[in-house]
Amino acid sequence: MEKSVDVAVIGAGHAGLNAIKEIRKVTDSYVLINGGALGTTCARIGCMPSKVAIHLAETFQTRKRFDRYGIEGADSLALNQAEALEHVRDLRDTFVDLVLANTTDEMDSEHLISGYAEFRGPNTVQVGEDLIHAHAFVIATGASSNVPSAWKEQFGDGIVTVEDIFEQETLPRSVAVLGLGPIGVEIGQALQRLGVQVTGFEKSDRICHLKDPDVNQAAIATLEREFPLWLGHEPQIHRDGEEFIVQSGDRSVRVEKLFLALGRRANLARLRLDRLDIQTSPDGVPKHHPATLRVKGQPIYLAGDAAGGIANLQRAAEQGRIAGYNAVHRKPRYFQPGTAIHITFTDPNIAVVGADWSALDRERTVMAHRRFGPVGRAMIMGQNRGLLKVYADRRSHRLIGAAMVGSRSEHLAHLLSWAIQSGMTVERALEMPFYHPVIEEALQEVLIDLEQTLAKQQRFRRFNFFPRKHAESVLQQ
Repeated sequence: MEKSVDVAVIGAGHAGLNAIKEIRKVTDSYVLINGGALGTTCARIGCMPSKVAIHLAETFQTRKRFDRYGIEGADSLALNQAEALEHVRDLRDTFVDLVLANTTDEMDSEHLISGYAEFRGPNTVQVGEDLIHAHAFVIATGASSNVPSAWKEQFGDGIVTVEDIFEQETLPRSVAVLGLGPIGVEIGQALQRLGVQVTGFEKSDRICHLKDPDVNQAAIATLEREFPLWLGHEPQIHRDGEEFIVQSGDRSVRVEKLFLALGRRANLARLRLDRLDIQTSPDGVPKHHPATLRVKGQPIYLAGDAAGGIANLQRAAEQGRIAGYNAVHRKPRYFQPGTAIHITFTDPNIAVVGADWSALDRERTVMAHRRFGPVGRAMIMGQNRGLLKVYADRRSHRLIGAAMVGSRSEHLAHLLSWAIQSGMTVERALEMPFYHPVIEEALQEVLIDLEQTLAKQQRFRRFNFFPRKHAESVLQQ
C-alpha cells in the first residue's frame, strides 16, 4: 500500500495523541503510526503502575508504626507478592484502557497504522510493506530504559528495568539498584518495603540529581534508614552462577537481580534518521528548535521524551500540542515551559522547584530552611524527617526556587511552583492564608525567616546610605 497524507504522527503516547488532537482541528488527512502495544508510557510502564506499587508498599510499611498507636498484631501481617503484583497489573491495565477509550479506540484503520516506521526520505516513511508520504511528521516515539549493550550481553537474563519489573509473577529475593535517580530510588524503596533485600548504587555523591548539598544529605540520611546507598564509585559487576556480585569501592554484595535505572534514551534507532540530512546530539536526538520543536531544515517535529530533556507527562502533552499545531499551520506556536518542577514519589517525597541550586547567583540569593521535625502535622503522621529549603531574589524579593525532602512535599512543590511562576514575593506569599495543623506550615516558617533576613538587609542598606556624621549619631543613640 502507498498512502499520502498531510501529517503522519509516529508514536501513540501522550505527546502523539495530543498532536493528533491539534491536527484533527484542521484536517482529516493524517495517520497515527504506532509500533508495539498501544497505551502511553505513563499508563503502561511509567508513572501510574510505579505509583501503584509505591502506594502498596507504603501501605504495608505502615504496620511498622502500629505499636506507637497501640495497635497490636502487626508481626502477624504478611505480603503475598504474587497477589500484590497482580494488583499492580490490574490497575495498570485499567489506566491503559482509559487512555485507549479516550483516544485511539475511535480511530479506524484509515488513520491508525500498526507497525514500526523508518524514514526513506524527508517526506516518506515505510511501515512494513507500506509507504506513507506526508507533508510533515511528528516524532513522538517516547523513550526506554538505558541498558548498556555490554551489560545486556553479559547479564541479560539478570537485568530488570521499569519496563518489565511489574510483569514478574514474584519478586527476587535481592536486587542491586544501579542508578539512584528518581526511578531508582522510587522503585528501590518500594521493592525493599515489599520484602526484597535492596542495595542502591550511584557513581556520584548525589541522589535524585539533587544539587543542593543540604537537601541531598537529608535525602540520603532519610532513605539510608531503609536500605544501604553506596555512593561515589562506579559499580563493578561480576556474574557468579545465577547470581551477581556488585562492588562499590571496598564494599560488595551478592544479589539475585540487577535493576537498571541508568536514565532513559529516546526511542529513535528504528526510525533510521541517519538517512536524512540532520544533525544529532550525542544521545542521538535530532537538533531542533526548542520552541517550535522543528528539526532544522526538515518537515519534522519532535515531542515528548523523543525530544530529550525532562520526562514529564504534562510537558509531553504540551509539546505534542505545539508540534501538532505547527505541523498544519504556517505561523508557528512556541513551546514555553513553565516553572520547572521535579517530584520523586519516595516516602518522604523529594522535590525540586524553579531555579536549581547550581544555577543560583549566590550574591543575589537569600536562602532559608526548616526541618520537618517540629512540624505538628508531620509529627502526627509519624513522618517528620526531612528538610525544606527555599531561595528568594535579594533585590526583588521574589521566590525563585526550592528543594525539599519531606512528607507530602508533592503539594509544597506545587504551591511553590505556582508562586514562582506568578512572580510572587516573599512578603506577598506570607499574606496568603495558612491553616493549622498542616504540612504547609513548614513553608510558612521558611517564608518568615526569609522575610526577616530581607528586612534586616534593607535596614542595613538604608543605614549605609546615611551621611557619615548622621550614621555616627544614630550609633551613639
